[in-house]
Amino acid sequence: MQSIARPFVLAGCAAFTAAAVMVVNPGTASERLLLHVNVADVTRPPIGWVEFCSQYPRECAATPSAPRDVVLSAKAWKDLVRVNKWVNETIKPLTDLEHWGVVERWSYPDDGYGDCEDYVLLKRRMLMQAGWPREALLITVVRDKKDEGHAVLTVKTDKGDFVLDNQNEDVVLWSETGYRFVKRQSQSDPNVWVSLGDPRPALSTATSR
Repeated sequence: MQSIARPFVLAGCAAFTAAAVMVVNPGTASERLLLHVNVADVTRPPIGWVEFCSQYPRECAATPSAPRDVVLSAKAWKDLVRVNKWVNETIKPLTDLEHWGVVERWSYPDDGYGDCEDYVLLKRRMLMQAGWPREALLITVVRDKKDEGHAVLTVKTDKGDFVLDNQNEDVVLWSETGYRFVKRQSQSDPNVWVSLGDPRPALSTATSR
């Protein structure tokens, strides 16, 4: 992997209907510096995403598009909190080794079990099916306090980058997670991944499973 010493292993980390979601273009550079993670160079996608796309090519089929941020209305906020809470309470945590007998496998937790990236995939799918724009729903890789890989869903909004995490019932701004942000999908193309630069001092981080 580029920019890290060792490969990422993302260790374990009701019908939902959202109201129509408005989108806007990203804000100014100064606003993004305060509210959004700094985006750097293109980097390699996680191997789990590559293998997921190989197994489910239709899930990854996409054409390049313009970045779009969601207008974070009161209704949109309630929907984000609802999806995060529902998935976190419904899916039971299970590592890929316990689940599939392999160290890393990204998949939808349709059998009710999964680890961090599986929670992310389901939340992303639910929001997209409810009309949210793909360009605002970005699978993101971070590092926890043990310097282990963990996956969360970043939601790009006009109020900042918010995070849906299987380790937190609350939806919080990226800078409030305590994680070190490493890479995520590009807004323009989900199959292109970009490095993330975090200018803040190192913080204590949350535990992932």
